[in-house]
Order: sequence, then structure tokens, then C-alpha cells
Amino acid sequence: MEAVPALTTAYEVIRRPLGRVLPRLSAALADLVPHRAAAELSTHCAHSPLKTHGDLGPRITDADLAPLLAAGVPGRPWQGTLTLDGARWPVLAVTSHATPRGAVLLLVRHDAAPLGDDVLAVAQALWDLVTCHFDRFAKEALPGALARSRAAAGTRARLLAELGEAHSATLTGILGVLRGRALDDAAARAAATELAVDALVELRARAERDREIAEEPADQAFDRLADSLRPLVRHSPVRLVFGGPGVSRTVPADVAHTARAVVRAVLPAVLEQERLSRVHVGWRLAGDELHAAVRDDGPGTLTERELAGARVAERLEVLRGRLDVDAVPGWGTTVTAVLPLRATPAEPAADPLTALGERELQVLEHLARGHRNRVIAQELHISESTVKFHVANILTKLGVASRGEAAALFHAAA
Repeated sequence: MEAVPALTTAYEVIRRPLGRVLPRLSAALADLVPHRAAAELSTHCAHSPLKTHGDLGPRITDADLAPLLAAGVPGRPWQGTLTLDGARWPVLAVTSHATPRGAVLLLVRHDAAPLGDDVLAVAQALWDLVTCHFDRFAKEALPGALARSRAAAGTRARLLAELGEAHSATLTGILGVLRGRALDDAAARAAATELAVDALVELRARAERDREIAEEPADQAFDRLADSLRPLVRHSPVRLVFGGPGVSRTVPADVAHTARAVVRAVLPAVLEQERLSRVHVGWRLAGDELHAAVRDDGPGTLTERELAGARVAERLEVLRGRLDVDAVPGWGTTVTAVLPLRATPAEPAADPLTALGERELQVLEHLARGHRNRVIAQELHISESTVKFHVANILTKLGVASRGEAAALFHAAA
């Protein structure tokens, strides 16, 4: 791929809405790495860390990609075979650490012919660029992206909890019956017991993987913030002091992103003050709230109006947080962002598509292409009745009366 076409391709990929980046990236790599499906696991994204594309995509799970993310080496794409949905497939896995906790791209190939180093280099460069793009959205914690993340994360967490409880109750009931002595066939009972135990273990492992992706340990999240702030005072007489939360309790990823973004936005305004020698940055977990504070020993004249340009209030409003500015003339100012750790019901978002879940967005995309229910069912490997259910939900959530109106909203958002 020559320089100018490669740059043009990269531009076309990252200019897409976040939910459409993977399909465009897949198309960009299709000639270099022919494949039938693509999937990504991006730990920066709290609401939908796993995204898939292609006919095999719906059969790929986070359990398939998590080991690749853990074992992958950035800069060294891996070619091999992987078991997906009970079958072995040739794959290419590309890992990037452009985001702090990493991201992996999986391409399910048509054949296992070795790929050249030049092809691997292009795939790696594009994936690094995409993950840097993702990380910027997470770091800046833009209000629109935060709103979508919080709404989807709440829905996802609720569905996972409901499914987990249902599966756990079912499997526990099966185990209770199988462990009883009323059954005669000991071998069948033992085999069924083993299957049920394995299913329970996988269920718990899946919940743990979800927590690892959608949450961050508070102390590690604060350390990342501290590392990003130290360069700001490297050549300044002002001393920057840090006070972390001191606990490994996990916090939602969108809360951690927002707390870091708010502190990074507040600190430059604080450092511009005169007669300043010391600034303390600290996080504290108090009940169901995270308090992120910036305290200085300056003139004590800083006001909330001077922070308006940094969009601090907008970021906090999305998560139902608040900003407190306590200025004492002659003693300094303390700016505190208070963020609830638990999601509260959100107001209707300005963008109607933020009300839709991941599967509903997939169905809506097909509606926008003019596909009928049968085609959508085939493409997404679901039943027509399920498609009808999703279409009804889409029309209700978008407040429209027809598939055409829903398609129009999708095209307007794209």
C-alpha cells in the first residue's frame, strides 16, 4: 500500500462514527488480508468492548479474544489457528498498546497462507492508529461519547446480571438433581455434573472478564492520571503533590475517564495563577462517590467561570456529577469534582441513536440498507421473530412510525 493511498485509507477509517470504524477497517484490509469476519476487543470502551463484523462475527465472543489480548505482543501480529464456535479457523491477531490496557484486532481469514512482513506492518500501523483514535475519545471524555457510554453500560450491566442470575439458578438446579441419589446411571450423572460445573465456572469467568474490561482499579486509574500530569510542572517552580485513593476498589471506566479528564482540564487554569508554589491532586472514594480534588496555595480567587471553557460542567453533568469550587482569599482554592459510582436513570439524549443497544444498532444499519427481515436474520444469525422484536423496539425508542423514518435517522447520524 503506497503512502498517499494508505493515508487516505487511514483517514476514511477514523472519520467514521465509533460504531462504524470496525467495518471500515475490515474493508480497508480486505485486499491485503482476505477475511470473512473481523472482531475487536478494546478495553478503553466500557459500554461495548467487543465488536464484530462479518458472517462469522456473531459467533465470536470476548472469551475468544481475551487470551489473545493478554498474550499478544504489540508490533508483532500473530498468525495461526483459533477455535471459534467449535471449528478451527486461520486467523490474524494484531495487538496494540496505544491504549493503556491494550486492544486486539482479530481477522478470521479464508486461508492459512503466510502473510508477508509488509502486509503485517500495514495491519499493525492501521490498528495502532485506530486505537490511538479510540484512546483520545476516552481521555477527553467528550460529553456525547460519555452519554452513550453510560446509557449502554447501564443496559449491558443489567442484562448481564439478569442472564447471570438466570443461568446460575438453572445450572445450580441441574447440579442439585444430578447430585441426588435417585438417578441410577452414575456415568451419565457424573458427565452431566461435570458439564454443569464447567458452565458455572465459565459463567463466573465471563463476569470477571467483563468487570476487568468495564472497570478500573481506583489506585491504578489515579496512577495513570499522575503520570500524565507530571510533565506539566517539569520546568515550573510549582510543586505538584499527589494523594491517591489508597485502595484497589474498582470504579466504572467512564467515571475514571471523566475524573482524569476533569483534573487535566482544571490544572492548567490553576497553574496560571500568580503566587503559587504547591498544588495537591487527590482522589478519594466516599461511599458511592469519587471525589477528585485539585487544591492550591494560590491567591484564592479562582472561580467556576474561569473553568467554563474546559467543558468541565458538561462532562460532569452527563454522569450526574457536580463541581464544587471553594476559594478562600489569601489561602488558596480547592476545586472538587464529585462523581457518582453508580449510574442513575439518564435524561433522553440529544442523539436518538444513543437509546439503542448494540444489537439494535446492527439491525438498524441493515434497515438503513433497505434489507428485509429475512435478510437481516440471515446476516445476523438470528430468527425472523427476533428481528421483528428488535425492529419494534427500534421504532419505539426512536419515536418513529416506519422503517423508512428509522433509516433516515440512521443516515443523519452517520
